[in-house]
Amino acid sequence: MTRVDFYILPDTGIEQRLLFACRLAEKAFKLGHRVYLHSADSDQARALDDLLWRFAPASFVPHECPQNGAESAAPVVIGWGEPAPALRDVLINLDLQVPAFFQRFARVTEIVVQTPTVLHATRAAWRFYQDQGCAPERRDLRG
Repeated sequence: MTRVDFYILPDTGIEQRLLFACRLAEKAFKLGHRVYLHSADSDQARALDDLLWRFAPASFVPHECPQNGAESAAPVVIGWGEPAPALRDVLINLDLQVPAFFQRFARVTEIVVQTPTVLHATRAAWRFYQDQGCAPERRDLRG
């Protein structure tokens, strides 16, 4: 069964959502996981690609944003649409929709910021995961 975690941030900015995704990807990479950062679109994917290079000056997260769904040997892959790359165990979903392929991953992460659009989408995602037999867990970081 896929483990689903919702990280609830106190922030209202979308940039904070992307920054937190970078931190999670770094942590998962350091623990030996193969990560797929699922973006809403190519613009968000490019923003994540750029942010992974600069979010922490002392950090290095080997990643790639392959074109046209090509496979990548990088530990962290950024993409959008379908299908997701093979041989990944952690999905960090930044799309406002749950990807149809989420069950291919051992772990799925949703990142919640305090904006109406994201709150609405992640509440719907919570219900969707429950309907699929998952037991989502809250990680409330609001203090």
